[in-house]
Amino acid sequence: MLVKIYGPLALLVLVAAEILLFKENQFVGKWFYCFAWWPYIFFVDWLVKRKTNNSLIWDRTREFLVLIPWSCFIWLIFEWFNLYLKNWHYINIIPETPWRWWGYFLSYGTVLPGLFETYELLWAYGLFERKNRPPLQNPLKTYPFLTILGILSLILPVAYPRYFFPLVWGSFIFLLEPVNHSLKAPSLIREWEKGSFRKLYLLLFSGLICGFLWEFWNFWATSKWVYTVPFVGKVKLFEMPVLGFLGFPPFAVECYVMMNFINILREGRSWERDASKPAISYRVPLWFWIILHLGFYSFVFRQIDLHTVKSFLS
Repeated sequence: MLVKIYGPLALLVLVAAEILLFKENQFVGKWFYCFAWWPYIFFVDWLVKRKTNNSLIWDRTREFLVLIPWSCFIWLIFEWFNLYLKNWHYINIIPETPWRWWGYFLSYGTVLPGLFETYELLWAYGLFERKNRPPLQNPLKTYPFLTILGILSLILPVAYPRYFFPLVWGSFIFLLEPVNHSLKAPSLIREWEKGSFRKLYLLLFSGLICGFLWEFWNFWATSKWVYTVPFVGKVKLFEMPVLGFLGFPPFAVECYVMMNFINILREGRSWERDASKPAISYRVPLWFWIILHLGFYSFVFRQIDLHTVKSFLS
């Protein structure tokens, strides 16, 4: 019974949250990001389940749950970069530290589920189904170029953030994709070897869709982020400078590549249906992951509080 109604229930929660937001409900206003994105994730999962009878939440529940802490972890890497870039900051944030930090986790934990559920929805409905190109020849020759580009894309935004900040939204693609491909993990290069560019296009489009929704829902919320992006900040759609939307598509690809690399350290498990197993994988003990996550969360949450949050709700 639940499999038939969890999507409509999620949509109902989203609509109710929108109504309460515009009625200036303070509780919904400060938690609106969560009230928007978690119902969206469940509703899209329901659509995928109805179309394919195999969805991330319903049929790959363990991997869905694993995505949540890793989503927070991966986004915090970019929050760490933002300490140098200073491209966005938060306003009207919850003043109580325990609730605020829980809010960080619940909010950042939606990033990967939101992107990947959107990707699966587009896949289920056949978008870009025939987007093939000539196969990539000799992919090993791309490794040095991609690795150098990845290293530069990590260093230059920190050293010269005013001019090189866009490189962050692609750096880990260049750095980790050769590793994923060499270990025969799920890899975009491997798809290109087969002449298939569909996965790339689906990820790019998923990033654009989620980027629009991130900015649309953020614009109306009480607790929100605003941008201070150099050079391109004058013409905006919602809070985002229009040119800034170009960062969302590569960000989706970057999240996919980063999660594929992480999965190598999880015995090759994957959120993807029918994903290939890496030729070499490792099993990192659970206790190590717990310590790593809690330590990193605490450190970056504190830095966000000190440097990225500009105002708290009174």
